Parts: sequence; structure tokens; C-alpha cells
Amino acid sequence: MEELYSNQAKARAIAGQIKKKCDIRPQIAIVLGSGWGGVVDAMQNMYKIPYADLDGMPHCGVIGHAGYFVLGELDGVGIVLQQGRIHMYEGHLASEAALPVAVMKELGVHRIILTNAAGGVNPEFEVGDLMILSDHINFTGKNPLEGARPTLEYPVFVDMSKVYDPKLSDVLNKVCTSMGVAVRNGTYMQVLGPAFETPAEVRAYAKFGADAVGMSTAIEAIYARYLKMDVAAISCITNKAAGLFCGEIQHSDVIAQSKKREKVFAELLKRAAILSGKE
Repeated sequence: MEELYSNQAKARAIAGQIKKKCDIRPQIAIVLGSGWGGVVDAMQNMYKIPYADLDGMPHCGVIGHAGYFVLGELDGVGIVLQQGRIHMYEGHLASEAALPVAVMKELGVHRIILTNAAGGVNPEFEVGDLMILSDHINFTGKNPLEGARPTLEYPVFVDMSKVYDPKLSDVLNKVCTSMGVAVRNGTYMQVLGPAFETPAEVRAYAKFGADAVGMSTAIEAIYARYLKMDVAAISCITNKAAGLFCGEIQHSDVIAQSKKREKVFAELLKRAAILSGKE
């Protein structure tokens, strides 16, 4: 029953260590999925803090996920980047997967943009498409608020009817339009992983209403809403889901595809962070 409380206390302790290492006070948080890390190179006054240097911070062990908090500025806007996810399929609890979100909230952030690489379930989606999340389906069987004791400030019965903030999502839409980048809107499904989905599962997910599927994001969005943060999220469709193309899905191919548009993603996130921070 005390798991969430210990998680929040851990987040405060980790944030305290970060504050001692740098003087950046971020306004916007961005969680970097596979292929979205190019924005790091655009940061000014940058501090790159490895998870390994922070007592109580879990490590991530997946190729393509570096394991850093990166703090800095973009055009005078304070930014904190989570470069490296904590995945439940590595054996972590849902609350641990959401811990970096809690850390960034403790740093003073109230807006967060989540990014990911996803498989396209909607047959109209093509590899390389971007999708702004209008909703999600948490199909992991886990919840980061499990075992939490409600308080007046943070009740655990969190309204999830509007997870993704229309204003913050509109910023992503406007940036994509200004850059000439085609973008879709749709529903993302998070599964536990690490195995990719079977064709039968993909057909079932489509009937559930999913447009894309991946192994992150929904858990973080739930926790961010619990913490009363404004949330937006965007996926890169790195592959068609199983059964929608001939061939096998390989993690290396997902990474390679996501990196093809890394410069575009970096500019997109840079502009979105600056606009969001100055609103």
C-alpha cells in the first residue's frame, strides 16, 4: 500500500540531487522515444545527468535508450528531457516506469510531451507517418497508481476522459503544419511486451479501436494526469504491425526507421517546446 508514497518520496529525492547538479528550472518536459533524441543537440546551457549518478534511479537496458536526464534551454525556455525509458518488460513495476515523470514534476514541470516509436495497426498508416495521440488504451494489465492511498490533493480515481490536452496537442499539430510535415491523429495502445504482437492480436487491437501499438506512453500519461500535468504525445509509425505486411518485425529495423527522420523530429520538438514554454 505504500508503494506509490515511496515512489513519490524517491522522485523528490532524485529531483533534489538534480537540482544540486544544475541551475536549470525547466518549464517543459519531453520523454524521448526511439529516434526522437536529436533535440538534445539543439539544447543550450546543457547538463546531461546519467541515471547511474542518481541514487534511487532505475537503469534502462534497451538499445536506443541512453539513460539520462538532460536539462537545458531552447530559446530561453527551460527544458528537461528524459533520454531513456524505464520499461515494465525489463521487470520494472508500473510505478517505476512512471518514476521519471514524477521526477520531472518535482523539478517544477507542469507540461509534458511524450514521444514513441509505434507499429501501425490502422491499415491506412504508412511507415514514417506521425500520429498525435487523441486517446490511448492501456492493455498492459498494470497501472502506475496500483496500491496508492488517495489524498485530497491527489485522488487515485483520476478522470481519464481527456488524457491528452487539446491545447498542447494543437501546438504539435501547428508545428507539423508549419514544417510541412503530414500528421495523423489516432488512438495508441500500450501492451506489455517485449515480444511483438501476433497477426491475430493486431486484428483484435484494431477492433478495440487502436490505430497504433507500442510498449510505452500510456502508463506515463496516466501518472502525469494523476500529477495534474498537461499531456500531449506523438508517435512515429516505424513499421506496419504484424499481418499487415510480408516479413518479420525486428527491433533493429524499428530503430533504423525511427532514426531516418531524426533531424525532422528534433526540429519539431524544438519548436513545440519553445511555443509551449512561451504560452
